[in-house]
Amino acid sequence: MSTGTDTGTADDSSLWRHRPFLLLCGEQIASSLGRQITALALALLAVTGLDAGPFGAASVLALTYLPGAVLSPLAGVLVDRVRLRNLLAALTLAQALVVGSVPAAHTAGHLTRGHLYLVAAVSGALTFTLSVALQAALPRVVPPGRLLGANSALTAARTSGQIGGPALGGVLAGFAGPAPALFAGSAAYTAEALLVLTLPAALNIRGTHSNDSPLDALRSGLAVVRTHPRLRRMVASGAGLNLGSGAATALYVFYAARELRLHAWQVGATYAVYSAATVIGALLAGRFARTTGLWHATQVCGLVAGAAVFLIPAASLGPAFVLLLAYQVIYGLSGTVWMISMTTTQQQFTPDELQGRVAGLVQAVLLATVPAGAFAGGALAAWFGNVPVLLGAATAALASAATLWAPVRTTAAAATGAAAPAGSLGSAGSPRSESHSADHAGPSGPVNPWAQAALTDPAESRGPDHAGSSGSANPLAQTAPSDPAESHGGRADHPPTMSP
Repeated sequence: MSTGTDTGTADDSSLWRHRPFLLLCGEQIASSLGRQITALALALLAVTGLDAGPFGAASVLALTYLPGAVLSPLAGVLVDRVRLRNLLAALTLAQALVVGSVPAAHTAGHLTRGHLYLVAAVSGALTFTLSVALQAALPRVVPPGRLLGANSALTAARTSGQIGGPALGGVLAGFAGPAPALFAGSAAYTAEALLVLTLPAALNIRGTHSNDSPLDALRSGLAVVRTHPRLRRMVASGAGLNLGSGAATALYVFYAARELRLHAWQVGATYAVYSAATVIGALLAGRFARTTGLWHATQVCGLVAGAAVFLIPAASLGPAFVLLLAYQVIYGLSGTVWMISMTTTQQQFTPDELQGRVAGLVQAVLLATVPAGAFAGGALAAWFGNVPVLLGAATAALASAATLWAPVRTTAAAATGAAAPAGSLGSAGSPRSESHSADHAGPSGPVNPWAQAALTDPAESRGPDHAGSSGSANPLAQTAPSDPAESHGGRADHPPTMSP
């Protein structure tokens, strides 16, 4: 965990000379390809091979998300207590075997709908556990001042797989059938496992041993979120934004095809534009956050993303195709920058030994509101129609994003970390010294930690990766190339983090 929270002006080009980070980028591309191929092939197989109806096809999607909402907090506890590289390798190899079981059973003539649903659920559980583990791994691989650039690069790598994955899965399913196409998904997961196994052994240090029960361990993770008002505000705002956008997304295809009378290629084109916008957003996130300050970037992009949802119901009054394209571009850009900023904030405020637990809790909150919004939107649209529900969803999304602009109430506990369990936040019970706390108020008013350098901590003056009494040095981060200013502690260009 870092002590500073300024985004700084770090040169992220050095990341591309850092082998562990490059391996993580490759892992993200392989993982994204595997997920996209698997998701498409499972849905096609359910409909075309097993004669599943609308509910059956929707169940495949629901089963991939529900384990994430339920199991992510426990996954976070696991991540903080085991050897991280071993866990990453085990998860990816298990994915390869689970997904590969479907084409094997299909070839043997024993594939059933129950088998398909079980694979969807298990694969979903593995996917979201892996997501938590990777969020905990990144601060061990790169120094704190590179987290914003690293999160941006990983998002771009992951999005490249999201663009190519469905196209590759569709071609394979068209030529060979959806079941054989899953062999390609299994192969992608196998490649991911090989990349993980080549990560440095230093990443395989066992997490902090604790005799605490899982419930007590979760409480210590929750204390981190509760202690920091801005982090708490981001999580709550993200949950509300996901609730509104989840309802809008659930109605999007039906509304576009039935009510707006768009052709299938037009609907597909809007999704393609969204994918391209997310790549651009990932590439611009670091520069935008450093220019405006990370907290302000989160505020602006959250508000823009929430307002963009109004373009969906507005499409019923104007040029529908153009307005939906505009929605996907604006939401893709702003939503990606917003998510990267949140993730970086979360990682910065979280002590190293609690990264998994905090990531799991945040992921659970954000995932749970998506299906809740989808089910609510579908049910209400049956009674009131699409446009009124879409307006309500947009209002909920915008109102949630607007809470980021409300004054942040500071407390003594927020400034000193006193609300956290003893020992859970390092040697003084606080992730940062009070002199540069995110919510410390000086004579001139609240200090914005994302807009200034933090130079007052003696530990920080020894370099961003020097371990004080609260933990050990990060051997992987220390090997990363850095600029002279960072190596001498000249700037605290440390962004804060967030969840998936």
